[in-house]
Amino acid sequence: MFNNIYKNKKVLITGNTGFKGTWLTVWLLNLGAKVVGISKDIPTEPSMFKELALENKIRHYYEDIRNLDAITKIFMEEKVDFLFHLAAQPIVSTSYSDPIETISSNVMGTANVLHALKEINNKCTAIIITSDKAYDNVEQIWGYKEDDKMGGKDIYSGSKGAAELIIKSYYHSFFKNESSNVKLSIARAGNVIGGGDWAKDRIVVDCMQSWSEGKIVEIRSPNATRPWQHVLEPLSGYLNLGLALYNDDSFHGEGYNFGPRAEQNRTVEDLLIDLSKYWNYKDASDAYKVTGNIPFHEAGLLKLNCDKALGYLNWQATLEYKDTIRFTSEWYYDFYKTKINMYDKTVEQIKEFENLAKGREFQWTN
Repeated sequence: MFNNIYKNKKVLITGNTGFKGTWLTVWLLNLGAKVVGISKDIPTEPSMFKELALENKIRHYYEDIRNLDAITKIFMEEKVDFLFHLAAQPIVSTSYSDPIETISSNVMGTANVLHALKEINNKCTAIIITSDKAYDNVEQIWGYKEDDKMGGKDIYSGSKGAAELIIKSYYHSFFKNESSNVKLSIARAGNVIGGGDWAKDRIVVDCMQSWSEGKIVEIRSPNATRPWQHVLEPLSGYLNLGLALYNDDSFHGEGYNFGPRAEQNRTVEDLLIDLSKYWNYKDASDAYKVTGNIPFHEAGLLKLNCDKALGYLNWQATLEYKDTIRFTSEWYYDFYKTKINMYDKTVEQIKEFENLAKGREFQWTN
């Protein structure tokens, strides 16, 4: 996988205790990497990071990326080969209740990571992850491309758009010249689902928690359309981009979108109906009800154009919609109902994902 580029390499993940960070940690461990993690806390309860006992399998630092001196010290001491920057305040609703927390984490936190990278004296390949919400969403029916306008109507989107400007500025000011030790690329992805997410105000999380207790779940926007993708899809993109950047300087400073196939676009209601079938609901009305109460702005349509990733990285999504639903429902069902070893379950799904990608003869599976 990935030409064994990560085997025996030291890889730093910021935000490693979060949903994406945990899945990325497990995948990198199975690729033979030596993983170092930085997170300020365990963000949820339950926590996939805790359930999988990952603190015993990696070198972990509890530190806030807004602490520049501490972050710089870790970067200088660890001398990592790769960096995946995921740490952020990721919840849209929280950006309304605590905008300063969101801005300081997503903007200044990113600036601190970039500044710490500037100070290191070893070679490092860095993938800086932002969000599809970094784009100024004007509800267009076609996907946003990498050169579209950044920004947004809400604080979360604004913080991600601002982070993009900071990344661009640091690249041109410090990393673009040939003497830099750092090569970086930017990765953007949209809504991801999958087992092990327990963040608040996320529809799949709300469903799984409610259904595990036999309760009906309330939904706000049944007709909102999202390009649903399993968490392993963008992670395969990030890892593929890391491989490409490590080997080829032409990827330095470039941004790439990673999103699902066009047929993955489904309404929230469609998603819930399909997920509920794995929980033995014969009538979807027993699984959810519509409240129509929307306390903050939510985009009705937001999707990415991933032609650049296909053209330059030969990357495309692996899973069909039915597999995305199955992977997600089965992970949660096993967690709540069967109590099997969830680290083994997570590795099993990663292996199945890799095998499906091999069957499609994707280049990164070599």
